[in-house]
Amino acid sequence: MGKIRAAITGVGAYLPDYILTNDELSRMVDTSDEWIMTRIGIKTRHILKGEALGTSYMGVKAVRDLLEKKNMNPEEIDLVICATVTPDMFFPSTGNLIAVTTASKFIETGTCKKVIVVGADKMSSIVDYTDRKTCPIFGDGAAAVLLEPDEEGYGVIDHILHSDGTGAPHLYMKAGGSRYPASEETIRNNWHTCLLYTS
Repeated sequence: MGKIRAAITGVGAYLPDYILTNDELSRMVDTSDEWIMTRIGIKTRHILKGEALGTSYMGVKAVRDLLEKKNMNPEEIDLVICATVTPDMFFPSTGNLIAVTTASKFIETGTCKKVIVVGADKMSSIVDYTDRKTCPIFGDGAAAVLLEPDEEGYGVIDHILHSDGTGAPHLYMKAGGSRYPASEETIRNNWHTCLLYTS
């Protein structure tokens, strides 16, 4: 019997219907298709529209897509892990976890047989559409993968977990966390949207 590894056996996805084009962005902020394409290379981005729709909405859609493709019932899933930087709300957390590594360990130990890992972000909720440095970069979407045991030598073989914080001063959302909780000052200074600083 070979070593049990976690193998990706299915993939699901969801992209919102609304597509924000460079031409539309150019009517919102001082930019153009040429400016965006020469600096970023992005033509369109999907944006989630609708009252009270957040990251979890897209995550659920991605999981449903995965389950339909695999012809599975939700009751068959032992564990769901969600990774995001745009939770529906900061408390309770939607789940900032090192997702695939965590999921594969549940498979390798035999604790779980079927694990879904979801990655979803509604970046449009934290983008300032008057800032041409950041608004062309981001869109919204979600994906889900199913991990199951494999003894044939396939799947996740090893993990290299590394974090490099040297880029933190260049692209971040300054307020909303424990350093700068929401206040009149943070709102006035627009610190609740993505900020990009270049030297």
